[in-house]
Amino acid sequence: MTLPARNLLAEEASPYLQQHSDNPVHWRGWSPAALAEAKELRRPILLSIGYAACHWCHVMAHESFENDAVAAVMNRLYVNIKVDREERPDIDQIYMAALHAMGEQGGWPLTMFLTPDGKPFWGGTYFPREARYGRPGFIQVLEAVDKAWREKQRSLAESADGLTTHVEQRLAGAKGKAVLDRDALADLAGRIDGMIDRDLGGLRGAPKFPNAPFMHTLWLSWLRDGHAAHRDAVLFSLEKMLAGGIYDHVGGGLSRYSTDAEWLVPHFEKMLYDNAQLIRLCNWAYAATGDGLFRIRIEETVAWLLREMRADSGAFAASLDADSDGKEGLFYTWSRDEVETALGDDSAAFFSWFELAAPDGWEGKPIICQSQAQQRAGVAGYAQVAPLKAKLLAVREQRVRPGRDGKALTDWNGLMIAALAEAGRSLARRDWIDAAAKAFAHIVEASRDGRLPHSMLGAKKLFPALSSDYAAMINAAIALFEATGDPAYSDRARHFTDALDRWHQDADKTGYWLTASDSGDVPIRIRGDVDEAIPSATSQIVEALVRLSSLTGDLNLWQKAWTTAEHAMGRAAQHAYGQAGIVNACAVALEPLKLVVIDKPDSSSLVPVANRNPDPRRVDIVVPLGAGTNRPSLPGGVLPPTDKPGAWFCTGQVCLPVVTDASELEKLLRRN
Repeated sequence: MTLPARNLLAEEASPYLQQHSDNPVHWRGWSPAALAEAKELRRPILLSIGYAACHWCHVMAHESFENDAVAAVMNRLYVNIKVDREERPDIDQIYMAALHAMGEQGGWPLTMFLTPDGKPFWGGTYFPREARYGRPGFIQVLEAVDKAWREKQRSLAESADGLTTHVEQRLAGAKGKAVLDRDALADLAGRIDGMIDRDLGGLRGAPKFPNAPFMHTLWLSWLRDGHAAHRDAVLFSLEKMLAGGIYDHVGGGLSRYSTDAEWLVPHFEKMLYDNAQLIRLCNWAYAATGDGLFRIRIEETVAWLLREMRADSGAFAASLDADSDGKEGLFYTWSRDEVETALGDDSAAFFSWFELAAPDGWEGKPIICQSQAQQRAGVAGYAQVAPLKAKLLAVREQRVRPGRDGKALTDWNGLMIAALAEAGRSLARRDWIDAAAKAFAHIVEASRDGRLPHSMLGAKKLFPALSSDYAAMINAAIALFEATGDPAYSDRARHFTDALDRWHQDADKTGYWLTASDSGDVPIRIRGDVDEAIPSATSQIVEALVRLSSLTGDLNLWQKAWTTAEHAMGRAAQHAYGQAGIVNACAVALEPLKLVVIDKPDSSSLVPVANRNPDPRRVDIVVPLGAGTNRPSLPGGVLPPTDKPGAWFCTGQVCLPVVTDASELEKLLRRN
């Protein structure tokens, strides 16, 4: 029985899908019923994948999906399915991989044509309604694909079968395990370092993305092997992007990417995951350098997060749109007259610290940015800069705001919870740790039958969770345990690991699937090895298992972590650039660090040293002086005495002699 001949998106939980609920297109959400309809009608599927903050998704929607003539063709020829890539990254990864296999450049909106049984046979990204930009018009495309389907259905179906097999081998294939050694990290770090833009930071060319997994690779290379040039590449890249227009100098937070090589003109959408990773990188950078720039940018970004991204529940929204009032960047850009009106006599001081730039081809108002010299001066004079920013922010708050995708994604929240907890420790901000704990509690409370949701919007929840959700929440729980010492968080991490094993572990117990075993609507069950803007699900799982085994001293858990890492590395060996997250996680598995500190909770000299020297390879456990229970074991099952202050630093199964002096601990942690 076919679904109703109308748009069915109004009741979806995704704000992105709801944005399309008034389209004349007869959209369906991805579901068994929609797939069954295509089979019954023997029509191909037009699959459109995007997300709420995507500028070109909006453009294609306005040009084509809101147009009656285009919609009529779509409704006559296809079963039309809309997918929010943030709700269904498993579906997105499958069809994006198919597009890449066709030799096409990926991106969103992703427009794919599928056989009635969901196998891809052709696709692209954005298509204009009328032919331009060297692209055919969308109605032309629709009619040409339909003609090809009617006249060459057998050959297209065979092609789709072959393409699907290729994608399955690429995303779900099981290769042999690889020996974990230092060479893989060193090799990848060296190759990434060769891609760094020495003048502008980041990777050479345009557009420019923050690329946190690559920055993580370089940072680990410095920590492990002492490559100062790799550390400096990260610091330089951070400085350049934090001076550019990709950073919101008025309100804090980083946009998704810059369209140019200078970090100047962003696509203005702000994503939760980018800013979680920015906070984490800046926290490491501040610890390594003491440079106030990184501390200030953390504080500004967290202020933005708590002001604009926190839902009433305490969990964090997914993104802010690039557009407001129908124009990209309108909310964030300023004319000189607007700045002078807002600041009056203070505008001259503002322009000594900032500049307005409007590069060739940019049609909007100028973008606030800084030169390197202005950035340095702005840090030194931040007491004078901050009130000017606050005035501009107050004026900006009166503008038409960009739309907010208010759904709370479990894995993205897990990334932000961990970043907040870590930065809260480092900068002694208990309020940040409390905010992280509140978000964590809300996600746990949203569980059903002991299982996490992947997405939440008000009372609507999308089950089941992905493996990335459990991994991110394990890492978040460990970060909160480190920040609070509350054993409930380590217990919760254990519970998440049990659920991950039950619903996602493969039959050979060598790794994990992205989707749960009872997910009945995925055409291919994939691993989740490929990094996107965030580290892959597999890399987060390896990190979570390594950290939890270090925390608990559980040798069975350690063996599981090691087996998972070996097999993940085997699959990643030929795709290191796209799977840098796995290489990074395996590097941590090779050299897990553990620090146990015994001290007075209220007057510790050792704990602040650990807090201000974060290391992504290290798990910290703080035990109150005199504690008789919940004592963590050192390697070999040795329980540290709690009758006097001390710190035990362990690498793998080897611990150094106890350290009792704060300055000695500082030297030890900074050297390691």
